Amino acid sequence: MPDLLDRTAAPVVPPTRPPVVPRTTPDERPARRSLLEQVARLEEELSQIFCSTWPRKDVLPPTRRSRYGGPRILSLEELEELRDDLAERVQRARRALSDRTYVEEQNRQLIEEMLLEPERHKWVRVGNEDIGEPGCKHWHVRPRWGVLGMFLNWWRVRISSGCPLAT
Repeated sequence: MPDLLDRTAAPVVPPTRPPVVPRTTPDERPARRSLLEQVARLEEELSQIFCSTWPRKDVLPPTRRSRYGGPRILSLEELEELRDDLAERVQRARRALSDRTYVEEQNRQLIEEMLLEPERHKWVRVGNEDIGEPGCKHWHVRPRWGVLGMFLNWWRVRISSGCPLAT
C-alpha cells in the first residue's frame, strides 16, 4: 500500500472537464441580431403611434402580460413570435388610427355643414371628443327662440363654452 505522505508519488491530476459548448452557435448570432433590430424598430414604431394619438386612449389595444416568464434571453423561435406579435400590433394600431382619423375628419366636415346650413341638421350635436380634441366643447343645432323657431324653421348652431366650472 502506498504511503499517503510519500511525496515521490505521481502528482494528483484533477479530472478533465468536457469542452464548454457555447449556448448559441455562431450561425445564430446574425439571425438573433437581425431579429432584435426588427423588434426594436417595431417597438419604436408602436411607441410613435401611441405618442401621435395622445390623448386618445381608444386607438391602441391594451398590452397583455408577457408569456415569456420574466427577463431572460429568448430563443430564436420566441424572438420570431415576439416580432410577429409586435408587427400585428403595429398593423392593428395603424388601422385603428386611420379609421379614427377618418371619423374625426367626417365630424369636422359635419360641423362645417352645420354652421353653413343648420336647418338641414336639426338637433345634431358634435363634441370635441368626436373630432379628437380635448375639452368639453360641443356644437349643437337648436331652434332659435324655442318652439316658435321650430315652427318657423329658424335654426342655429349653439357652441358651448366648454367644461363647467368645478364646484
